[in-house]
Amino acid sequence: MNQDIKETSQDELIFAAEDGESPRRVVPQWKVLVVDDEESVHSTTRMVLADMEFEGGSLEFLSAYTGKEALDIFKNNDDIAVVLLDVVMESNIAGLELAEKIRGELNNPFVRIILRTGQPGQAPERSVIHNYDINDYKEKSELTAQKLYSSVFTALRSYRDMRVIERNRQGLETIINASGDLFKIHSLRKLASGVLTQLSSLCGVGVDSIYLKTAGFAAVQVDKNLEIIAATGKFAECLDEDASKCKPLDASIHERIRDAAECGDCLHEDGVFVGYYPTKLGYVNVLYMEGYQQLAKELDERLLRIFSSNVGIAFDNAHLTQEIMETQREVVNRLGAVVETRSKETANHVSRVAEYALLLARKLGLSEEDAMTIYSAAPLHDVGKVGIPDSILLKPGKLTPEEWAIMKEHTVIGYRILGQSERPIMRAAAEIAYEHHERWDGGGYPRGLAGEDISISGRIICLTDVFDALGANRVYKKAWEMDKILDYLRQEKGGLFDPRLVDLFFENLDEILEIRERHAD
Repeated sequence: MNQDIKETSQDELIFAAEDGESPRRVVPQWKVLVVDDEESVHSTTRMVLADMEFEGGSLEFLSAYTGKEALDIFKNNDDIAVVLLDVVMESNIAGLELAEKIRGELNNPFVRIILRTGQPGQAPERSVIHNYDINDYKEKSELTAQKLYSSVFTALRSYRDMRVIERNRQGLETIINASGDLFKIHSLRKLASGVLTQLSSLCGVGVDSIYLKTAGFAAVQVDKNLEIIAATGKFAECLDEDASKCKPLDASIHERIRDAAECGDCLHEDGVFVGYYPTKLGYVNVLYMEGYQQLAKELDERLLRIFSSNVGIAFDNAHLTQEIMETQREVVNRLGAVVETRSKETANHVSRVAEYALLLARKLGLSEEDAMTIYSAAPLHDVGKVGIPDSILLKPGKLTPEEWAIMKEHTVIGYRILGQSERPIMRAAAEIAYEHHERWDGGGYPRGLAGEDISISGRIICLTDVFDALGANRVYKKAWEMDKILDYLRQEKGGLFDPRLVDLFFENLDEILEIRERHAD
């Protein structure tokens, strides 16, 4: 069995087996650095402490004969527990200078520094204790074997306690940061991936993990009712879009999930963690992790439970936010469809325009949030037509100049209807309604904006709306052939349309046409 050693803390090692076995603990070794210019001091120290053990671990000795040598060793070993430090070496204060560099230059507050001197008058104890961050001061003449043993043992205990405090501080910081990040996530898939990442970090090891969503406890027992929305390690294959390629979950996984469901809590034992998060909306969220390092400290376990509790709340928030967003999009789509139906146009027009807009927004490099806002707001681009009389809106022939002036008012009407809202989607919809008939060359309406003075959402909807409208039958015209439509878009590059968007449109024409086919009337 091949094994990689991974350090989980400064005073503790684990073996992580490559073949998938759960990690197992090994006894720690405590590094002790002897810094002295006399060889006899090194040999005597090793002999006196040779059989010493602390918490089941032996001592590993490192040696340096000058302050410079010791500093180099510290730079390559950040887990030295104790340093037995002589004061007088290459200079009369070499040891004191090294102590300053350990605490200041290397920013190492953990190593316990025991100062040993054969010339106490060179470094008086009172001034040294007052001016330097050392932990013990011993004259070599008084340092018997028993006192050396006691000093090192006490120093190791102090080092261990400081490392435990630091590990728990880091764990708590991870939980606080992770929980804050998770509460910002509104997508269930992103949330699930975030949970896997943060818990793996918290556990300190690489794990195989999977997040499952079910409609209730009963569905947990049936594989076909499990929706896998995030996975790592060997479970990543469960995310394959082709369900036939997904490896079925072992019966042992279902058994552990049932155990968690029966006790209604998270379980962690035998290298497996099962996070069980029922929601108020009737869902059950399951997080399953293999290769999970069993927690050694009671405080570590409490920290993980705090994080797990926050994860459950975050899942509720994500479900609720998703429900609100889907409801809002449905209302917007239905309202847009009503407007299109009134003008004798197809309701699918608004769906296609929104899909085209989402594609172009992403290809343009907009953030996913901005792209989704445009997508959600796009169906309301012609909402102002509710204020246009039927005699004009449904007129089969050419409009008179007076009628056309009234028709153009639908942009202003739409803006007035939507512009009073403080909701991001409604504000975006108001902007689109106002500007989707502006032209890149400045010849559009209602304000004659030009170039980048037109919002990017207005420019995107201008292109996608015209493309779709030309390919559909309207009361005043027949649908154009695709070749004619594409020629028109090329002709109006830099005229009606943003040139960059026209280029993107043709670069992604296959996807555009696929959307058109998928949402055909």
